[in-house]
Amino acid sequence: MTRVRLPTTVWALGIVSLLTDVSSELVHALLPLLLAGPLGASMLMIGLIEGAAEATASIVKLFSGALSDRIGRRKPLVVAGYGLSALTKLVFPLVHSAGFILGARLVDRLGKGIRGAPRDALIADVTPPEQRGAAYGLRQSLDTVGAVIGPLGAMGLMWWLLDARAALWFAAIPGLLAVLVLLVYVREPEQHAAEKKVALSLRDWRALDAAVWRVVGLAFLMNLARFGEGFLVIRMRDAGFGEGFAPLALVLMSLAFTLTAYPVGWWADRVSRRALLLAGVLLLVVADLVFALVPGRTGAVVGVLLWGVHLGFTQGLLSAMLSDAAPKALRGSAFGVFHLLSGIALLVASLAAGALWQWQGATTMFLAAAAVATLAAAAVRLAPGRVG
Repeated sequence: MTRVRLPTTVWALGIVSLLTDVSSELVHALLPLLLAGPLGASMLMIGLIEGAAEATASIVKLFSGALSDRIGRRKPLVVAGYGLSALTKLVFPLVHSAGFILGARLVDRLGKGIRGAPRDALIADVTPPEQRGAAYGLRQSLDTVGAVIGPLGAMGLMWWLLDARAALWFAAIPGLLAVLVLLVYVREPEQHAAEKKVALSLRDWRALDAAVWRVVGLAFLMNLARFGEGFLVIRMRDAGFGEGFAPLALVLMSLAFTLTAYPVGWWADRVSRRALLLAGVLLLVVADLVFALVPGRTGAVVGVLLWGVHLGFTQGLLSAMLSDAAPKALRGSAFGVFHLLSGIALLVASLAAGALWQWQGATTMFLAAAAVATLAAAAVRLAPGRVG
């Protein structure tokens, strides 16, 4: 494998993602258990919280991406988004109801929405086209290292403190460190900041060509086949791991994601991206079937690992495909539309998953998800024109 020298800004954004995910996943490892346990929330309510939070982030990404194109700057929005999420972590220890958790999650995801599209566009701005697959893969890999450390930290803090609310206070520390790294080490290319500013209007999104909409449409279908990861934590608990070890779902998923994302990104710069994307969607089909049909701890562990490998195959790859398809002046807008429609799909999927689980059971829910993922795989295979 040829060694790739990526820009310092890409590495810095990867470390920022790592620290932020330590913070976020420490929180997310505990919230589903609080909701399904002491707070007595229904599966439908859990689906609403999971989906609405991500949909909020996605709606904001639409405008933050276009705004970064308009002002010719990415970094101020990235700093604002990460800063808001870091400060919100101080609120989670105060939760006392499902409604309170919903509100806190919406504000936290508002920060994610502000930073997401400008950050992805900034990576494209500083990275040569032939290295973008590796760059997005690296950021995703470092992001998921944090997603491994966060749940492990949650379990360690619970063992030490025996109190979820006390453990939640520690989530703000890595979040604030991430903002410090961002301020010191991330640089924007001068030529981007100096480019002519364009008006923020619907014309930005209408100007996106068929290649961009093709990638956006495939991402929409793939997210209809997925749902919030809180359901994986509950599946792990119900498989016999109990509340103390249920966050291992996020650890195993993130480990699989971490070990897959960068190699797939490197590979995507050299082979057919359509083939890799198709393989990633088929992995999701298999993961859902394992969850549905293989009982006990074996089914839960294998399903979670396959889910993580699926993410490693698809997440960075979709970002690289979109950055190649979008014109530079509208790259932030393209990522905004991409995240908006993906978030809407995730909201629909999470609500449907919660309703099916509550009224028909987990097996029916996972079988339905496998059916939708199969349709997404067919769309990737049959999509007209060049994909990636």
